[in-house]
Amino acid sequence: MDGEKIKDSAMDLVLNVADYYFFTPYVYPASWPEDGALRQIISLLVVTNLGAAVLYLGLGAISYYFIFDHNLMKHPHFLENQVWREIKYAMTSLPVISIPTVALFFTEVRGYSKLYDHVADSPLGWPGLFLSMISFLFFTDMCIYWIHRFLHHKLIYKLFHKPHHIWKIPTPFASHAFHPVDGFLQGMPYHIYPFLFPLHKVLYLALYVFVNIWTISIHDGDYRVPGALTSVINGSAHHTDHHLFFDYNYGQYFTLWDRLGGSYRHPSALMGKGPHDLIRKLQAEGKLGNDEAKPNGQVNGRAQRGVTCKEE
Repeated sequence: MDGEKIKDSAMDLVLNVADYYFFTPYVYPASWPEDGALRQIISLLVVTNLGAAVLYLGLGAISYYFIFDHNLMKHPHFLENQVWREIKYAMTSLPVISIPTVALFFTEVRGYSKLYDHVADSPLGWPGLFLSMISFLFFTDMCIYWIHRFLHHKLIYKLFHKPHHIWKIPTPFASHAFHPVDGFLQGMPYHIYPFLFPLHKVLYLALYVFVNIWTISIHDGDYRVPGALTSVINGSAHHTDHHLFFDYNYGQYFTLWDRLGGSYRHPSALMGKGPHDLIRKLQAEGKLGNDEAKPNGQVNGRAQRGVTCKEE
């Protein structure tokens, strides 16, 4: 196999690279063709699980150690051993989520989507790449809003979405700590888009990485958002209120659909009533020591009054 074959292949770019550098020379027998369905499915399972783990653990660790404010671990609603529990839950769910995800990746690799290799294949050329990036964000934001809101319906919430709301004060590792059904449903719009609209393969991969970065960022406890964008961007402060107050701020990137759907809540952290403010208040009152928070809304063994959080 030579470089030209990889470049002109209709297969997914990641699978091409994995085949060229790893699977073909070291794993599969020569009798297994690269475009064989079974081989592609097995390879996609390996690549998808490995990629998900690397993105989650790698980006999550960077965010946890360099961005996440560890003072939040003193909050009354921060659970005992929460970080480890978040990681364990996510790493248990991701392999299950990968099964239906690989089915979608497989149909993309087999050429059933509108993904394309070259800018010249775009109906609008280079401007088409920019427009597809913007439309991808708005399309997936809209879909995730309604899927997320659907998952909060009382008939299915406890079955699928409640596990993610265990983390009232999330860390970056809570970003992927979903029930498998919940995780797949909220990830589905990213895979639906290229079946409906043309999208460059490289841009698709870049957006896939961006989505993972964004998902981690809205769980990182860094509530800073440029003032002019506070009412537009659904940042960590907005999403933390979703975890605390349950039925607000369902959006992924923007506040648009929350405003249209009547579920927008201005972040409490930006009004001096957020998690950091409560921690400072409890410390000033001598009700919070240097130990990390205990489970069930207790700090240093004592239940705290004035801790605002809606129970589902």
